[in-house]
Amino acid sequence: MKSDLSSIRTNYTKSSLDVADTGDDPIVFFQKWFQEAVLSEVFEVNAMTLATASKDGKPDARTVLLKGIENGTFVFFTNYESRKGKELEENPLACLVFFWPELERQVRIEGGVSKVSRRESEEYFHSRPRESQIGALSSPQSDEIPNRSYLEERFRKLQNELQDKEIDLPSYWGGYAVRPERIEFWQGRASRLHDRIVFEKNADPDSDFFWRKFRVAP
Repeated sequence: MKSDLSSIRTNYTKSSLDVADTGDDPIVFFQKWFQEAVLSEVFEVNAMTLATASKDGKPDARTVLLKGIENGTFVFFTNYESRKGKELEENPLACLVFFWPELERQVRIEGGVSKVSRRESEEYFHSRPRESQIGALSSPQSDEIPNRSYLEERFRKLQNELQDKEIDLPSYWGGYAVRPERIEFWQGRASRLHDRIVFEKNADPDSDFFWRKFRVAP
């Protein structure tokens, strides 16, 4: 296994990225890259790794789906009582990672996290398929359960109880907005000399630019 794994490698040659290419606003440039990923038919183009940490610094990560870019924030929805929800309550900081291998690109987004309004959570919740709404109610996300049948029985019971009724948004479910303080755009290049362009919130009050932009070594 060791020798097999060590021989796996890809030489990235599809594109390049210069500092001048990215403009002055990383959100605008992210949207440009995202649209190119959509047009390239990237599988689950809005899938992103969400990394969090507990109050004592224990890291955790999982894949979730980006559901909006609003007022400069990246929005996703989940169960507030899940493991990630509890970690974000303790330590409201996160990192998002998008990887689009079809384009040999990666984006990393770091920043603070806050809940979106209940109105926004309700709008998104009711836009979901009815089965997904019932699934959110029936799953005690991240809690230990005895078996698969337990979950399926809870789903069937709620499905029968809520037949022909509007499903209310549960108090423990809703959205989070990640407000970026650092965004890195990574473009794979040959010989592992990848392009990495970073935007950081500018801490200099006298600067004319909201973001500081620079290149880092691969």
